[in-house]
Amino acid sequence: MQLVLLSNSTNYGETMFSHAAEAFVEVAGSDRVTFIPFALADWDGYLHQVATAFDGLGIEVESAHNASSPRDAILNADVVLMGGGNTFRLLDTLQKLDLIVPLARHVREGRTRYMGASAGTNVACATIRTTNDMPIVHPTTSVALWLLPFQINLHYVDADPDSTFMGETRDERIEEFLEENDCSVLAMYEGSWLRVDGEAATVTGRSRLFQRGRNAAMPDGGDVSHLLHSIPSFDDGIRPQR
Repeated sequence: MQLVLLSNSTNYGETMFSHAAEAFVEVAGSDRVTFIPFALADWDGYLHQVATAFDGLGIEVESAHNASSPRDAILNADVVLMGGGNTFRLLDTLQKLDLIVPLARHVREGRTRYMGASAGTNVACATIRTTNDMPIVHPTTSVALWLLPFQINLHYVDADPDSTFMGETRDERIEEFLEENDCSVLAMYEGSWLRVDGEAATVTGRSRLFQRGRNAAMPDGGDVSHLLHSIPSFDDGIRPQR
């Protein structure tokens, strides 16, 4: 299985995908990439941004939305790029196209290489429960492609100790998830990405690993291959009995 999963598509002051250019080129190789733009509403505009960025990387791209059958275009692709935007909208679209099971199978079997950014990374996880997005639409279920048996939280930020903001910090939101679900959460700061090559998984850039009762910073280039063999448990939080 070949994955490259970005926390964000664009770093401040840089061009789209430039921070992970080598990883994208490595995974794409000489094959055309099929772009999946359905996390945003403006598919043409999104394709233009991606095509411009990929042109600078020497990668050829086509968008699934321009195909007579977007589903077939995705399932016949050697490489897909799952774009960012709203995770709920993206998962809902993948479900309506009946892509969850067959696309996941193609990626696991090595028939399709998978690149994702932001929401496109979220849907590679077991569920989308650790997304930062609002549920602007309602997918049938939060279960996603389950290419990874753990969760990722994207655009992760540390709490500002001098802030007067009284809402939950990102850490508190992740800890709430862990109260209900025994499933590791890899929190990736912007500019970071996860690379999976077969049974090896490595994080480039800054990240933290959250598990029940503990969390720790991961080193740049840290090996997280053990997470590929984790067994998550969902919905085991404490509830009052009738």
